Amino acid sequence: MIAAGSLLLVLPWAIVGAAAGWLVRWGSVRLARMEQLEPGERRWQVYGPPILCALLFGVFAFELTSFAVLVVRSVFVLVLVQVIFFDFEHRLILDRVMFPSMAAAVLVSLFRNPWWAGIATGLAAGILFLLIALAGAAIFKAEALGFGDVKLALFMGLLLGALPTIQALFYGVLLAAVISVGLIVRHRTMKQTIAYGPYLAAGALIVLFQNPALPLSSG
Repeated sequence: MIAAGSLLLVLPWAIVGAAAGWLVRWGSVRLARMEQLEPGERRWQVYGPPILCALLFGVFAFELTSFAVLVVRSVFVLVLVQVIFFDFEHRLILDRVMFPSMAAAVLVSLFRNPWWAGIATGLAAGILFLLIALAGAAIFKAEALGFGDVKLALFMGLLLGALPTIQALFYGVLLAAVISVGLIVRHRTMKQTIAYGPYLAAGALIVLFQNPALPLSSG
């Protein structure tokens, strides 16, 4: 049963999410220009982050376990939303975003039991994706996975822990596969490429929703 306090928090926290989403968009524009990229002005690019952040903040407030958990996971939601829209727009996951986020995820992982599980999972996920990226480059003579995806997988491991990371990666790969098949059918060519980052980030968001105590517990 959902506590009445949680219901009362949904709308205010969704408004906080919308405001934070505008900050994500503003920050992404600044970061794009620092990378000498031209920010887009399409509606999904401009309004997508605040709308998605508002929805996610409201949903997570609805399943509130504690306000501390809500605040912490909302911060990481902003990171994942930034990755989704920036990678869709520019096919790039920024070190300027990922490295501070990894540091924050390491700090949070220290409060879980066992404290080292997140760190070990992050390293394992990062190494796995690095091997996939190197193998793909060697076999197909093209970039199968970008190193941004490797860093994102490492971040997800740090943030989520062992089993939730496996679930998140499964969801991400499944979403990417479905979209890839759809693009192949639509364009009638096998040469379509996609950005994997948004789907991996979406997998992490799904797992956060399924595990209300994450990232301050083992899931």
